[in-house]
Amino acid sequence: MSTTTCQVVGFLLSLLGLAGCIAATGMDMWSTQDLYDNPVTSVFQYEGLWRSCVRQSSGFTECRPYFTILGLPAMLQAVRALMIVGIVLGAISLLVSIFALKCIRIGSMEDSAKANMTLTSGIMFIISGLCAITGVSVFANMLVTNFWMSTANMYTGMGGMVQTVQTRYTFGSALFVGWVAGGLTLIGGVMMCIACRGLVPEETNYKAVSYHASGHNVAYKPGGFKASTGFGPNSKNKKIYEGGVHTEDEVQSHPSKYDYV
Repeated sequence: MSTTTCQVVGFLLSLLGLAGCIAATGMDMWSTQDLYDNPVTSVFQYEGLWRSCVRQSSGFTECRPYFTILGLPAMLQAVRALMIVGIVLGAISLLVSIFALKCIRIGSMEDSAKANMTLTSGIMFIISGLCAITGVSVFANMLVTNFWMSTANMYTGMGGMVQTVQTRYTFGSALFVGWVAGGLTLIGGVMMCIACRGLVPEETNYKAVSYHASGHNVAYKPGGFKASTGFGPNSKNKKIYEGGVHTEDEVQSHPSKYDYV
């Protein structure tokens, strides 16, 4: 899988997971009335994080929000906080990941900057998914504990006769939506972190080598030519440089600006 494909797939999974977390947080069916012992009832009750509802057999539904904060169970408040933190982190990482997509070019942003932004958004998506999964799991554990405690209190007479009738609650649809959404967000964050490695520019292993011209080599100016006096073997070759006549020894002993490349 290419880097761009991995990044885009992770982004889409995280986006879908964030939408699921928002939907699960606003749903009312976190816990629903257990109808195992009484399948036929005129009233059906279910509760969410923000309100409790009652649906009658006539189809009329009445919901009542929780008008208190301090009076709510501590576990319910913790679940609220976890879901809100997960949504906020997911929204921030979503904005960061949009600018980090490789298929979107903004100004002169380098690949190294996109790699850092991709890694940051991936880590935040992972934390967001963990918050959602943890919040839903805590609420589910609270339901399981209350369910078995209610069951134990119902059968307290001799011979297992039912003395009291209590409303028991079981898992609602919002819990399953939250688990799936948290898992999608977590997987999307992992894929974003994997895509970060492909965005990092590769370092070259070439070493720079400096070359120095030899001191005996002379760079001749275009148009220069050699001139000889023609008198005997000891005569020295002369060159015309910038309008002057000089011997080779003079040129070598007095380097000019053309002596080095």
